[in-house]
Amino acid sequence: MFNAIQKVIRNLKPGADEPAFDAGDPKVATAALAVHAIAVDGVIGDDERAKLRAILKDHFALDEKQTSQLIEEARRRDMEAIDLYAFTSVLKRTLDDEGRHDVVEMLWQLVYADGAVHEFEDNFIWRVAELLGVSSRDRIMLRRRVAHAPHHNDDEV
Repeated sequence: MFNAIQKVIRNLKPGADEPAFDAGDPKVATAALAVHAIAVDGVIGDDERAKLRAILKDHFALDEKQTSQLIEEARRRDMEAIDLYAFTSVLKRTLDDEGRHDVVEMLWQLVYADGAVHEFEDNFIWRVAELLGVSSRDRIMLRRRVAHAPHHNDDEV
């Protein structure tokens, strides 16, 4: 009985203007990995937060409110997750090779946002790439592409 009441309450939470994110939504899975990527080294800087918003907004063609909602849902899902498989299995099932490569490249962009890659971040992306079926060769190529790309933050001074 108590579980039934909890289920009803959970189903009432999203308002009419808030999207109900499905557990199998690749946007949520991608965003949860992105949220985890910026937090894995224990320090989340403003540059990483800004890069997270910009990447998700651009990649999924979202407005500001949708981006905020996606990030909030991603944080919640990341906090509840016991491993990365919950997210990577959704992406492996729903994305083609190019889409999975895009996710790995996005993660590299996020960890490079603060100018350095911590060993925890490197290890995190290695594990995600393995679970997504992205080869070590491709993971390293994507890292080099991001590392050698011009940084947009340099133009904003």
